[in-house]
Parts: sequence; structure tokens; C-alpha cells
Amino acid sequence: MQAGQNVRRHFNPVDKGLIELGRALEVLSGVAHAVRPNPAGPLQADEAPLNDTDRRHSAGLMRVNHVGEVCAQALYRGQAYFCRDASTQAVLHEAAQEEVDHLAWCNDRLTQLNSHRSYLNPFWYAGSFALGALAGRAGTASNLGFMAETESQVEQHLNRHLKALPVDDGRSRAIVEQMRQDEIAHRHKAEAAGARKLPIPFRCAMKLMSKVMTTTAYRI
Repeated sequence: MQAGQNVRRHFNPVDKGLIELGRALEVLSGVAHAVRPNPAGPLQADEAPLNDTDRRHSAGLMRVNHVGEVCAQALYRGQAYFCRDASTQAVLHEAAQEEVDHLAWCNDRLTQLNSHRSYLNPFWYAGSFALGALAGRAGTASNLGFMAETESQVEQHLNRHLKALPVDDGRSRAIVEQMRQDEIAHRHKAEAAGARKLPIPFRCAMKLMSKVMTTTAYRI
């Protein structure tokens, strides 16, 4: 082999499984770090604190958003793991990497609000990875369609949160707004790559599952 020649390592199923396990532990342990700066900026010592009611409400909403990012990581990793199209894998991995920023930002905000991540995160991750695995086996167009529909529903969910967050909680609002812009960009990428619109029953089932998750994560 000539010096300087590029070498691409091919991972066997065990290697891939260990990589996914490592990513899951990273996500669930809260040690994931953002690449981009937090859109809320550094916490200032002289910032006025929220009252207890607003703080609890903001914490509940940001916990829901954090769970959504846990699910996004698992979904996209599951989709990419079983996808055989390299270009689609690249779209999924790129979106998942940007969602790591969201994960870290939400985690930071929960800490600032003296609150906690959802205790059910391992359950959310496992279920979402399994769902992503099913989508990954459905073919490229449907796989991308699942991504596009996921991002569309998340965008709607974040729009509601922007209205529901306390008026004085500008920090959470800044994070949610940047997340919303990123989700829109991810949807556009999936659509441009050939996403197929999912059947109405499947879209309705996704909304029902999201409702269960958001209602539970707000408190637990």
C-alpha cells in the first residue's frame, strides 16, 4: 500500500453495535457537548430569576424539549444504522450531529432552572431507536419521509412552546427558536434528498406517540 493512501475502515456488526451503545450512553449520561455556542449566551450573575411558577413551567417545557432531542438522536442513529444508501446515511448523521447541540443546550438550561432530565430517557431512547430501525428498513424515500415528517411535527411542537414559555424566560426562548430554525433546515434537506410523504395513518400515529411523550416528560 502506498504511503498516504486513504484507508477506510469497515466496521463489523459487533463494532457497529458497540459504537451505538457508546453513543446511547453519551446521550443518556448528559455528557454530550455542543459544537456551536449556546444561543442563550452565558448566564449572567445579575439576571433576574423567574418566579417559582414560571421556573417550574419552563423546566417542564425544556425537559420535554430535551426528551425530544434524546429521541431524535436515537431515531436518526437507528435509521442510519439500517440504511444502505450512503447519501441518506450522510443526511441522517449530519442532522443527528446538529441535534447534539440541541441536547446540550436543553441540558444546560435544565441545570440553570434547578431541574432534571426525564427519568424515562432510557425508555425513550430505546423505543425511538427501534422505531428508527423500522424506518431505516423501509427504503430510502420512506426513510427520508420519516425524517421530514418528524422534523415537521417537531417544528409545530416548538412553535407551541414559543407561545407557552413565560414571557420573562428569554434564555429558553432563544434556545427553542434556534432549535426551530435547525429543524426546518433538516426537513428541507430530507425533502430535497427525495423524501416521500408518509401515509396519513402513520403521521397520525406519530402525533399520538409524541403526545404521550410530551405529556409524560413534562412531569417525569
